[in-house]
Amino acid sequence: MSTRERFETTEINGRNRLFSTTKTIIETAFYGNNVQAVTDLKMAYELAKKSPKTIVTDQPIKHTSELGLPKNAVMLVDNHGRVVGRTAAARQILGRPGVDNAELEAVLREAVYQGEARQFYQAQAIVGLDEEFMLKAHLMVPQGYELNLLSYLLNFQILNAEYAKRYATSKPYSEDDIYLYCDPEWHDPQYPDGLALFDPEHNVAAILGLRYFGELKKATLTLAWATAHRNGYTACHGGEKTFHFKDKQDKVFAFYGLSGSGKSTLTHAKHAGKFDDITILHDDAFIIDRKNGSSIALEPAYFDKTSDYLPGSKEMEYFTTVMNVGVTQDMQGKKTLVTDDLRNGNGRTIKSRYSAKNRVDREQAPLDSIFWIMKDDSLPPVVKLSDPVIAATFGLTLATKRSTAENVIGESRDKLVIEPFANPFRVYPLTEDYHDFKELFEKQQANCYIINTDSYNGKNIDKDTTLGILEAIANETAEWTKFGALPQMSYLSIPGYEVDLNDATYAKKLRQRLQDRLIWVNNYTKTHPKEELPVEITTKLEELITKLN
Repeated sequence: MSTRERFETTEINGRNRLFSTTKTIIETAFYGNNVQAVTDLKMAYELAKKSPKTIVTDQPIKHTSELGLPKNAVMLVDNHGRVVGRTAAARQILGRPGVDNAELEAVLREAVYQGEARQFYQAQAIVGLDEEFMLKAHLMVPQGYELNLLSYLLNFQILNAEYAKRYATSKPYSEDDIYLYCDPEWHDPQYPDGLALFDPEHNVAAILGLRYFGELKKATLTLAWATAHRNGYTACHGGEKTFHFKDKQDKVFAFYGLSGSGKSTLTHAKHAGKFDDITILHDDAFIIDRKNGSSIALEPAYFDKTSDYLPGSKEMEYFTTVMNVGVTQDMQGKKTLVTDDLRNGNGRTIKSRYSAKNRVDREQAPLDSIFWIMKDDSLPPVVKLSDPVIAATFGLTLATKRSTAENVIGESRDKLVIEPFANPFRVYPLTEDYHDFKELFEKQQANCYIINTDSYNGKNIDKDTTLGILEAIANETAEWTKFGALPQMSYLSIPGYEVDLNDATYAKKLRQRLQDRLIWVNNYTKTHPKEELPVEITTKLEELITKLN
């Protein structure tokens, strides 16, 4: 089997690196008399449907048989209160500098103790959809949060008979199963924003005082990505698609960006039938094998924003569970979804894999191109980066903006922020991701581009412009122009988005954005003395800034 769930008697001790205090606290909770096992999706659906917090719509779910749901299953809605996004401020990573492990372990023990008087459910899923990388995940949630449990089993792959057989023959890893303990009802005045506690070395986490389903999804992916990273893969918070050609090699494109950046749009775009065939790996979570450049999806479904779809649209047919949306009646008196973000921002749905007819779970062809999706108006719609150090440096200093998918505390969503490799879920040293991506550019010879999906010099960059860029790159018809004196950087000349480095105002803005990146890197090094970033990063940024002086 892929990861470790059972142990020989002689292995069960504190000397075994697969055991820790936190793992023991969390795993033990799963065996309580107050915990009921949910073994299939039909059972999970019926529990969610009967929950007092659930709204049962009249909109049918497609592909119920393939999904393992009851034949007459309909979309179920679960709405939350003030917080409808992920709370990054709640995350605590054991083992990091300044983190009091003993205190947090005591908090966790008390949280589990308080939960013992209430009914919980537990279920199992698979993370990773190919026998080369499959992890078993165990989730525990309290009564009243049945829809989160159902959503989890729809978002990831429930451990059904088919996947039990596949998992049994999958590649073994000397890693723990994932155990995720969740109690949204937990309260502690020391943690007013909740607590998301991680022990990544032992694949366990506790999500406390947080209702949002995205916390469960990203907690699981956090642990899965870390496991993949430890075992020869590059962790990817992004989307991947492949353009297939009859007369040349396939083009595998990977897009990296935060929620709301456009990565899902670019991943799922069909390009109006201009290509022989396009397949999609996933739009949010995958891993790349650093040995051969192949890729594996981690989850079958899509966690989409409902506001992307109009009522009655074909894509809505693939919704299953829905969160934080309005409900109204149609002309026949049937309860139907209000997909616009009228009730609140960040309405979400688990959209089934069947929405993408061209879906694959593994892409054997090596990665061709990486796209850093940014929201930096000093950059034209697309910039090509031809040097591995520059390519990895811009990934490390990826400039973007937050969206309503995040419960932002004490910060404006319009502020330009740097989120390395568009992955705020990293629980290992950043320098390791830098080397992982740099290796893809050096050894796999992957191309690298910056895609700006926001605006350039005050002019909005529309979706069609960006899709046209991807098509030109895929067809190898793009003609690149040197980005002034900036070495190993070039751009695609597009009418309406002219680059004029002789414009003093523009040159100053571009120089300032590069300076902002340098300041960020220097500050990171100061605040993370035990994981100092390679000197080549600052050297390269200083070189670029000098070229603009």
